[in-house]
Amino acid sequence: MDSLRPLLTSYAYNILGSYEDAKDVVQDVLLEMINRTGTDIENEKAYLTRSVINRAINARNKLQKMKSGYPGNWLPEPVATETADGDLNQKDILSYSLMVLLEKLDAKQRAVFILKEAFNYDHEEIAEVLDISVENSRKILSRARAILHNEPIKEVALTSVDYLDKYINVIRSGDVKRLEQLLTNDVMVVSDGGGKVAAALNPLVGIESASAFLAGIYNKFYQDIQAVKAMVNHHPALFYYVNGQLATCQIFVWRNVKIHRVYFVRNPDKLAALQEVRKK
Repeated sequence: MDSLRPLLTSYAYNILGSYEDAKDVVQDVLLEMINRTGTDIENEKAYLTRSVINRAINARNKLQKMKSGYPGNWLPEPVATETADGDLNQKDILSYSLMVLLEKLDAKQRAVFILKEAFNYDHEEIAEVLDISVENSRKILSRARAILHNEPIKEVALTSVDYLDKYINVIRSGDVKRLEQLLTNDVMVVSDGGGKVAAALNPLVGIESASAFLAGIYNKFYQDIQAVKAMVNHHPALFYYVNGQLATCQIFVWRNVKIHRVYFVRNPDKLAALQEVRKK
């Protein structure tokens, strides 16, 4: 059973957007399986997959209610995709930009969309896993696609971590005009502090607002802090450490060689797993 843990955790994480919650879901299901008595299960993998996916949907519904009272912006918990992690199948982890988009979907829409587009399930398989009709599966997928404007599920950033060198050089120079030239016209900067640390409560949209924010916070908070280049959910990222503790994960989404999105994950709860991975 333990050999299935990475795949099961990948399912749960993509549905939940929370790595820590995903690990809890999988652990609970595996423990229930171990303690199970009675009828033997013919297909252990199918049973566990179904159990984890449905448990993750229930957990996602609870998380959705919690988000309504969340201070500021809620961003998915990032995971490292530059190094192997025994609890995850890295190739099955969705890109961060797509994880953010999936926040527009409800739990069941998200599950159907991911199963169909990321894991290549057919509607008959989805219907069996979620205990819905095939027709309902098709309708849910259609609604999800419409909400996401048919965004491709397997979109993965091909941007090299070396792209960060240009940003680092420009931001260190203090030249705001050069920084503006690195940004797309519809650039957006989003921060998540979870009410536990300082973070912008509203997204910054457009070149002028985004460049002023990026330059301002760098000069105020980050120019004397150690920064380490990394890959998070297949996107280039910068990790900022304070006294050896990961304080900020800054994730970049590039489009046509320009920065399209910047996500600041600062909620300490969402950085704990990354901190542990970097120690290994």
